[in-house]
Amino acid sequence: MSQVAVQPFAGNFVGAPAASTFAFGVRHSDTFWFRGVLTDVKTTLRGDGGGLVLEGSAGVDSISVVEPEAMRASVLGPEFFDTENHPRLLFGSTEIRLAEDGSLELDGELTMKGTSRPVSATGSYSAPRMSGFGEIAGLDLHTTLDRRDFGFDWQVPLPNGGDSVGWDVQVDIDLLLVREAADADA
Repeated sequence: MSQVAVQPFAGNFVGAPAASTFAFGVRHSDTFWFRGVLTDVKTTLRGDGGGLVLEGSAGVDSISVVEPEAMRASVLGPEFFDTENHPRLLFGSTEIRLAEDGSLELDGELTMKGTSRPVSATGSYSAPRMSGFGEIAGLDLHTTLDRRDFGFDWQVPLPNGGDSVGWDVQVDIDLLLVREAADADA
Protein backbone atom coordinates (compact mmCIF):
# COMPACT_ATOMS: atom_id res chain seq x y z
CA MET A 1 0.00 0.00 0.00
CA SER A 2 1.48 3.36 -0.94
CA GLN A 3 1.27 5.91 1.85
CA VAL A 4 -0.46 9.27 1.58
CA ALA A 5 2.20 11.98 1.33
CA VAL A 6 0.24 14.43 3.51
CA GLN A 7 -1.97 13.38 6.39
CA PRO A 8 -5.50 14.49 5.29
CA PHE A 9 -6.89 14.43 8.84
CA ALA A 10 -5.89 17.19 11.22
CA GLY A 11 -7.65 17.89 14.48
CA ASN A 12 -10.46 16.02 16.18
CA PHE A 13 -13.52 14.37 14.67
CA VAL A 14 -16.39 12.61 16.43
CA GLY A 15 -18.67 9.95 15.03
CA ALA A 16 -22.22 10.97 14.19
CA PRO A 17 -24.20 8.11 15.80
CA ALA A 18 -27.34 8.43 13.67
CA ALA A 19 -25.37 8.17 10.43
CA SER A 20 -22.76 5.61 11.54
CA THR A 21 -23.15 1.83 11.62
CA PHE A 22 -21.47 -0.88 13.72
CA ALA A 23 -22.78 -4.20 12.37
CA PHE A 24 -21.85 -7.84 12.62
CA GLY A 25 -22.89 -11.11 11.03
CA VAL A 26 -22.28 -14.76 11.91
CA ARG A 27 -23.43 -17.94 10.15
CA HIS A 28 -26.25 -19.69 12.00
CA SER A 29 -27.19 -23.36 11.51
CA ASP A 30 -24.92 -23.42 8.42
CA THR A 31 -27.92 -21.87 6.66
CA PHE A 32 -28.32 -18.12 7.19
CA TRP A 33 -26.52 -15.03 8.48
CA PHE A 34 -27.52 -13.90 11.97
CA ARG A 35 -26.99 -10.13 11.89
CA GLY A 36 -26.99 -7.44 14.51
CA VAL A 37 -26.30 -3.75 14.87
CA LEU A 38 -25.03 -1.81 17.88
CA THR A 39 -26.61 1.66 18.05
CA ASP A 40 -24.96 3.17 21.17
CA VAL A 41 -21.57 3.82 19.58
CA LYS A 42 -19.13 6.59 20.48
CA THR A 43 -16.07 7.24 18.29
CA THR A 44 -13.33 9.83 18.00
CA LEU A 45 -10.60 10.27 15.41
CA ARG A 46 -7.65 12.46 16.33
CA GLY A 47 -5.18 13.49 13.69
CA ASP A 48 -1.97 15.44 13.80
CA GLY A 49 1.35 15.45 12.00
CA GLY A 50 2.32 12.27 13.84
CA GLY A 51 -0.56 10.11 12.66
CA LEU A 52 -4.10 9.12 13.49
CA VAL A 53 -5.77 7.56 16.51
CA LEU A 54 -9.25 6.06 16.35
CA GLU A 55 -11.00 5.22 19.62
CA GLY A 56 -14.47 3.91 20.18
CA SER A 57 -16.87 2.14 22.47
CA ALA A 58 -20.27 0.53 22.06
CA GLY A 59 -22.99 -0.20 24.59
CA VAL A 60 -23.72 -3.89 24.18
CA ASP A 61 -27.27 -3.48 25.49
CA SER A 62 -27.99 -1.35 22.39
CA ILE A 63 -27.72 -4.42 20.17
CA SER A 64 -30.55 -4.72 17.72
CA VAL A 65 -31.17 -8.15 16.27
CA VAL A 66 -33.98 -9.14 13.94
CA GLU A 67 -34.96 -12.24 15.88
CA PRO A 68 -37.33 -13.20 18.70
CA GLU A 69 -36.69 -11.58 22.11
CA ALA A 70 -35.34 -14.93 23.40
CA MET A 71 -32.52 -14.74 20.83
CA ARG A 72 -31.64 -11.18 21.96
CA ALA A 73 -31.60 -12.31 25.60
CA SER A 74 -29.26 -15.17 24.67
CA VAL A 75 -26.90 -12.82 22.81
CA LEU A 76 -26.77 -10.46 25.82
CA GLY A 77 -26.39 -13.32 28.31
CA PRO A 78 -23.28 -14.92 29.84
CA GLU A 79 -22.57 -17.31 26.93
CA PHE A 80 -22.08 -14.42 24.54
CA PHE A 81 -21.68 -10.72 25.43
CA ASP A 82 -22.40 -11.04 29.19
CA THR A 83 -23.69 -7.47 29.38
CA GLU A 84 -24.28 -7.64 33.12
CA ASN A 85 -20.52 -7.86 33.70
CA HIS A 86 -19.22 -6.28 30.47
CA PRO A 87 -21.60 -3.53 29.31
CA ARG A 88 -19.30 -1.94 26.67
CA LEU A 89 -17.02 -2.98 23.83
CA LEU A 90 -13.84 -0.90 23.61
CA PHE A 91 -11.48 -0.22 20.72
CA GLY A 92 -8.27 1.78 20.36
CA SER A 93 -6.13 1.93 17.23
CA THR A 94 -2.38 1.40 17.37
CA GLU A 95 -1.71 2.30 13.73
CA ILE A 96 -3.71 3.58 10.76
CA ARG A 97 -2.14 3.46 7.30
CA LEU A 98 -3.75 5.52 4.54
CA ALA A 99 -3.12 5.09 0.83
CA GLU A 100 -3.45 7.66 -1.94
CA ASP A 101 -6.25 5.62 -3.55
CA GLY A 102 -8.50 6.07 -0.48
CA SER A 103 -7.88 2.64 1.02
CA LEU A 104 -6.73 2.09 4.58
CA GLU A 105 -5.36 -0.54 6.90
CA LEU A 106 -5.93 -0.31 10.64
CA ASP A 107 -4.42 -2.16 13.60
CA GLY A 108 -5.68 -1.86 17.14
CA GLU A 109 -6.94 -3.55 20.26
CA LEU A 110 -10.53 -4.67 20.78
CA THR A 111 -11.95 -5.52 24.20
CA MET A 112 -15.10 -7.65 24.41
CA LYS A 113 -16.41 -9.57 27.40
CA GLY A 114 -13.34 -8.48 29.40
CA THR A 115 -10.86 -9.90 26.89
CA SER A 116 -8.54 -7.67 24.86
CA ARG A 117 -7.01 -8.86 21.60
CA PRO A 118 -5.18 -7.25 18.69
CA VAL A 119 -7.30 -6.83 15.57
CA SER A 120 -6.68 -5.61 12.04
CA ALA A 121 -9.15 -4.19 9.55
CA THR A 122 -9.13 -2.92 5.99
CA GLY A 123 -11.39 -0.45 4.27
CA SER A 124 -11.51 3.01 2.84
CA TYR A 125 -11.61 6.62 3.95
CA SER A 126 -13.09 9.85 2.71
CA ALA A 127 -10.85 12.82 3.44
CA PRO A 128 -12.35 15.78 5.30
CA ARG A 129 -14.51 18.15 3.27
CA MET A 130 -17.10 20.82 3.93
CA SER A 131 -20.79 19.93 3.91
CA GLY A 132 -24.02 21.71 4.78
CA PHE A 133 -23.53 20.80 8.46
CA GLY A 134 -19.81 21.32 8.89
CA GLU A 135 -16.60 19.55 8.02
CA ILE A 136 -17.09 15.80 7.59
CA ALA A 137 -15.01 12.72 6.82
CA GLY A 138 -15.67 9.01 6.66
CA LEU A 139 -14.19 5.61 7.49
CA ASP A 140 -15.45 2.27 6.21
CA LEU A 141 -13.86 -0.74 7.98
CA HIS A 142 -14.17 -4.51 7.59
CA THR A 143 -12.69 -7.41 9.52
CA THR A 144 -13.42 -10.99 10.52
CA LEU A 145 -12.93 -12.16 14.11
CA ASP A 146 -12.90 -15.63 15.64
CA ARG A 147 -15.40 -15.25 18.47
CA ARG A 148 -13.54 -17.82 20.59
CA ASP A 149 -10.66 -15.32 20.91
CA PHE A 150 -13.00 -13.22 23.08
CA GLY A 151 -14.53 -16.02 25.17
CA PHE A 152 -17.63 -16.61 23.02
CA ASP A 153 -17.25 -20.40 23.18
CA TRP A 154 -20.88 -21.54 23.24
CA GLN A 155 -21.64 -24.13 20.58
CA VAL A 156 -24.12 -26.89 19.80
CA PRO A 157 -23.36 -29.40 17.04
CA LEU A 158 -26.10 -29.78 14.44
CA PRO A 159 -27.70 -33.25 14.14
CA ASN A 160 -26.38 -33.75 10.58
CA GLY A 161 -22.98 -32.18 11.27
CA GLY A 162 -21.77 -28.62 11.41
CA ASP A 163 -22.17 -26.00 14.11
CA SER A 164 -25.19 -24.04 15.32
CA VAL A 165 -23.24 -20.78 15.30
CA GLY A 166 -20.17 -20.11 13.15
CA TRP A 167 -16.88 -19.25 14.79
CA ASP A 168 -16.06 -16.41 12.37
CA VAL A 169 -17.85 -13.09 12.87
CA GLN A 170 -17.84 -10.48 10.11
CA VAL A 171 -17.67 -6.90 11.41
CA ASP A 172 -18.59 -3.91 9.24
CA ILE A 173 -18.16 -0.37 10.56
CA ASP A 174 -19.19 2.73 8.63
CA LEU A 175 -18.43 6.04 10.35
CA LEU A 176 -19.54 9.54 9.48
CA LEU A 177 -17.07 11.77 11.30
CA VAL A 178 -17.79 15.44 12.04
CA ARG A 179 -15.12 17.90 13.14
CA GLU A 180 -15.57 18.76 16.81
CA ALA A 181 -17.05 22.21 17.30
CA ALA A 182 -14.17 23.45 19.48
CA ASP A 183 -11.74 22.25 16.80
CA ALA A 184 -13.64 24.01 14.01
CA ASP A 185 -13.57 27.33 15.88
CA ALA A 186 -9.81 27.25 16.46
